[in-house]
Amino acid sequence: MPKAKSTIQIKNRRASFDYEFLETYTAGIQLVGTEIKSIRAGKASLQDAYCYFVGNQLFVRGMNIAQYHWGSWGQHEPVRDRRLLLTRKELNHLLMEDKKTGLTIVAVKLFIADNGYAKLLIALAKGKKEYDKRNTIKERDVRREMDRGDY
Repeated sequence: MPKAKSTIQIKNRRASFDYEFLETYTAGIQLVGTEIKSIRAGKASLQDAYCYFVGNQLFVRGMNIAQYHWGSWGQHEPVRDRRLLLTRKELNHLLMEDKKTGLTIVAVKLFIADNGYAKLLIALAKGKKEYDKRNTIKERDVRREMDRGDY
């Protein structure tokens, strides 16, 4: 029997405003306890989430997955560092790029894949300057006015 399509997509809206994305990767997440149930319920936040290396392994910090409200046994810690699962080739590439100045790895979107696993879309990003942010706001306002028909 095929699985139902999941509509869970938790986004980090602030990331696209603060950073310019250079490359994106889809990574698996090593979860424990009731974390997957909370993600399927949509109780997660990527606000202030970023990735860092410990040795040759990539971890995400700042991702909040709320405790599962229907259970009391096997509860997980809401804010903890979670290991990301990527291929060795992708990890080596990200490690080399992360060492360059001005680049960081940010969490962009958390979703449930077709096979039922939780996936995290991460991006190698470069921080925007203040004038870049003003330009982004201006483009968004112009696009909004064009969609309304007030041009």
